Amino acid sequence: MRRALAVGILNAARTAVLAGFGALVLLAGETAGSHKAAASETVSGPHSSVQDTLNKRCVVCHGCYDAPCQLKLSSPAGWQRGATTAKVYDSKRLEDAPTTRLGIDATTVPAWRQKGFFPVTADPGSTSALEHLLKAGRRQSFKLGAALPDDLNISPLRRNSCPKPDEIEDYLSDHRYGGMPFGTAPLPDRDYETLLAWAAAGSPAANEEIRIPDHVADSVREIETFFNRDTLRARLVARYIYEHLFLAHLHIEGDDPRRFFRIIRSRTPAGRPHEEIPSRRPFDDPGGPFFYRLIPIDGTILHKEHIVYEIGADRLARYRDLFLAPDWGLDALPPYSKEAGGNPLSTFQAIPPRSRYQFLLDDALFFVRTFIRGPVCYGQVAVNVIQDRFWVSFLDPDADLSVTDPSFLRDAIPVLELPVALSDDKISERLKSFLLVGPLKYQAFRQQRYAERAARDGGLDYSDIWDGDGTNTNARLTIYRNFSSASVVTGYEGAIPKTAWVIDFPLFERIYYDLVAGFDVFGNVEHQLTTRMYMDNLRREGERMFLYFLPADRRDALHDSWYKGPLANLLDLWKESPIDDTTPTGIRFETDRPKTEFLTRLLTIAPRLWPVADPINRCSEETCAGAMSTAGRLRGLSDQPAPWAKFMADVSILVVEDGDKTDVFTIAHDMAHSNVAFIFNEDLRREPEQDELTIVKGQFSSYPNFIFRMKAEQVPDFVTAVRAIRSQRDYLDVIAAHGIRRTDPRFWESIDLIQSELNAQNAIQAGLLDINRYTDPKPLDPIERLFEFTFSVD
Repeated sequence: MRRALAVGILNAARTAVLAGFGALVLLAGETAGSHKAAASETVSGPHSSVQDTLNKRCVVCHGCYDAPCQLKLSSPAGWQRGATTAKVYDSKRLEDAPTTRLGIDATTVPAWRQKGFFPVTADPGSTSALEHLLKAGRRQSFKLGAALPDDLNISPLRRNSCPKPDEIEDYLSDHRYGGMPFGTAPLPDRDYETLLAWAAAGSPAANEEIRIPDHVADSVREIETFFNRDTLRARLVARYIYEHLFLAHLHIEGDDPRRFFRIIRSRTPAGRPHEEIPSRRPFDDPGGPFFYRLIPIDGTILHKEHIVYEIGADRLARYRDLFLAPDWGLDALPPYSKEAGGNPLSTFQAIPPRSRYQFLLDDALFFVRTFIRGPVCYGQVAVNVIQDRFWVSFLDPDADLSVTDPSFLRDAIPVLELPVALSDDKISERLKSFLLVGPLKYQAFRQQRYAERAARDGGLDYSDIWDGDGTNTNARLTIYRNFSSASVVTGYEGAIPKTAWVIDFPLFERIYYDLVAGFDVFGNVEHQLTTRMYMDNLRREGERMFLYFLPADRRDALHDSWYKGPLANLLDLWKESPIDDTTPTGIRFETDRPKTEFLTRLLTIAPRLWPVADPINRCSEETCAGAMSTAGRLRGLSDQPAPWAKFMADVSILVVEDGDKTDVFTIAHDMAHSNVAFIFNEDLRREPEQDELTIVKGQFSSYPNFIFRMKAEQVPDFVTAVRAIRSQRDYLDVIAAHGIRRTDPRFWESIDLIQSELNAQNAIQAGLLDINRYTDPKPLDPIERLFEFTFSVD
């Protein structure tokens, strides 16, 4: 009887999922490189209830590298691979860890078993780990709307148990709150029943081919043809572009907003199943001939990993104008190696610097986003190298000496090596080279060359800031750092920030190769630390270039305000050459607040592509949101500083419902620091009384840390209550009145709501939010929570 019932459930579940999982399954013959043949394949099919439920209830925690036990439920390949006790983030490891990238480092279940992964599914008639965990989650009796039990640790840094199939019952006996979903309100009945039936049926996945329309297959063929030409110039250009796009979610111009591809190096040419070369880094030696291929992205699109890049006929025409129209040549191709990847300015020096810089500027938002999204799913230590919110602009190519003066890069390249280039040297030599000798020499070199230019042509002025060529909004960016994650948006959001950067070509390229192309999430502790330490030097470069635009006699004082404290002062003596306080700026300032004047002026001069004012956080009179609007009422929270800010979550989502209308705002907690010059002990450098809140319409973060939800008429009371917060107890009172706790009966409904609003915000850019860091506020001073965070991630 039980066997017959199981078979019946299996058949029903298979029927339910056949269509929906077609969007996730990537078969051996799927690649669009088969062009016309690929027209019989599909990546966009109807979504079954199982697929939709998995996304909304499982992938929101089990999608990125920080998914517990590396159990990724974003595709059939993930749940068939299973789980492992091995950790991706492990600061204690002295040797590089084996890579475990889904779909790359192994492509069959037996291969994953050899790598230490164990099953979480089971054949019908047997109870799988997933089924055990779902049933255990149903038995959990959290008090609805209350804080979670004190003995339940939901920290992203908790030690996960990762029980194997024969250990699951003992695990649940020892961990009474260890069921799924973890530490939340119960799943809605329909979702629970759907998932349980699917798990009992063996967690089936359909073997449905991927369909790609003819016109998309034609575009893919054209793109692959461009990347696989044989001339030396074409091969070097293809390598350069590939090394910058290997993380991209490529969207074909004009295609369905939810179909994406990625570019890979394959042993096989177009028309045959792809065989991806599983190198750690894009500049590693491929070990023989290869072909660039575009393959459809399978699995659920996660916001944290979704870095969209448009490509098609228009983009290829731009590539030809940038890289192939200029007159340049080379006698031989550079080698593939860590040394080559560690000094890209040398490796690709045959390609004109103007072409390379303009390539980065064209899609500055995309490239800065690669610094932030991608494989680094958790990293307080990784992102505490930057301020909590700052503004970025770019040096115009015509003002960039690395572009206009051929001798600049030729003379600078020897001291611009990144840590990865020196990884085989003695550690003492590496630290000396990229932490002391190289950066100091380059600071002095660059300062001298720009001083010589100023003496000859006048100091830097507004015309030397890239204006987006009159149409490109990527020319002004706001970067948010929210404790353990970061985000970037176009335009200048929030109040005038503490710091700002001006990025030039050598800085842009080196940040990319330090944080993206050269970064290995599976690397050892030395690699992780040296990457971060080198980024400290790069941050200083961006800040110093910004200072060059300000009055010479104000630069030192402003720089010192960013690096307060005796240890920071000592570090400056070691890591920085003296600030240039003699070379004049080319700007005649009209106020005694040059930083504010300069940054504001960048918005008011032509081409005025960005809002001049921020209607909530930075406005006056007619530029402010209407007093009776929700945005206008929220202005009361944007004081600088805001004594209530330190109690707020890193990123809160505010949902305001007014009849059939729903408005969503992001409340970002901008933490103040005396400096961001050190890796550890961030708590000792905090200045919580100087914290601020930045409130913006819509969503930008991949990680909602808390949700406030209310009717429009409740907003004034909410603002009043938040402004009155002076203790953690006050904050908990606001949560009781307006917050959505993890145990709230409306928790899953609210998560669905903000996800739906994000999808509507931009269909192409939207991705699934991650709730791994959704907080559980308790009577604990929020400053104390910083002591919970160390460099150890279990």
